[in-house]
Amino acid sequence: MLKDITLGQYFPGNTIVHRLDPRIKLILTLVYITALFMANGFPAYALMLTVLVTCLSLSKIKPKAAVRGLRPVLIIILITVILNTFFVRGEHILIEYRFIIISREGLFTAVFMAARLMMLIIGTFLLTYTTSPIALTDGLERMLNPLKKIRLPIHELAMMMSIALRFIPALIEETDKIMSAQKARGADFETGGLVKRARAVLPLIIPLFISAFRRSDELATAMESRCYHGGEGRTKMKVLKTAGRDYVALLCGAVIIAAVILLGRVELWQI
Repeated sequence: MLKDITLGQYFPGNTIVHRLDPRIKLILTLVYITALFMANGFPAYALMLTVLVTCLSLSKIKPKAAVRGLRPVLIIILITVILNTFFVRGEHILIEYRFIIISREGLFTAVFMAARLMMLIIGTFLLTYTTSPIALTDGLERMLNPLKKIRLPIHELAMMMSIALRFIPALIEETDKIMSAQKARGADFETGGLVKRARAVLPLIIPLFISAFRRSDELATAMESRCYHGGEGRTKMKVLKTAGRDYVALLCGAVIIAAVILLGRVELWQI
């Protein structure tokens, strides 16, 4: 299960998606999320699915790697489907037995919510798949640069985000190593009820925290030894520059938003 967590992983490449300016990719991710929550009806969701599949195809990210990130949240998706199926009431009743009532509107809502969650997770993970943590940090810092006028520590916040993204795969790998070591000593993490599994996970917390603090201390020592003092007076090895493909991507994002709004206004396709 831990190996299925793909948040923070970066797949190097030279595709058009990889070459986009990280600021543009951040903006397009927000546009994608906005359009996804505005989608209403089969045509709008079909459009968003087409956009997602196209982006995955252009980035040359394997579908297996994209879907793998859904496994840790399958329980959440399943709970969402069950709650919407049984608790959303509608006019068209399909099944009614005692207190169990399933309507067509409830089924549609459950399907749309599940699709929305899955496309949301895969679409947002695509940002980290195709953008290195350093480029993502530089893009976020440049976008938030105007907030420096009100004395917000933008560089420090961006650096914290970059370190957090880098630490996620490292902590997952460390957790897997600790679990393997404890399994070799007779620990059982897979059998028993929920309470027993929770108790079995407790011995992982202390060594994981110790490892995380040790890594943090080593990183702080390394930054201090290199005279790191924040973003003031620092220059960039790679200066971010927008190109024609970035403006085309922004135009495509605007077209997608407009198309979702128009499709949402067509009452024929709404639930």
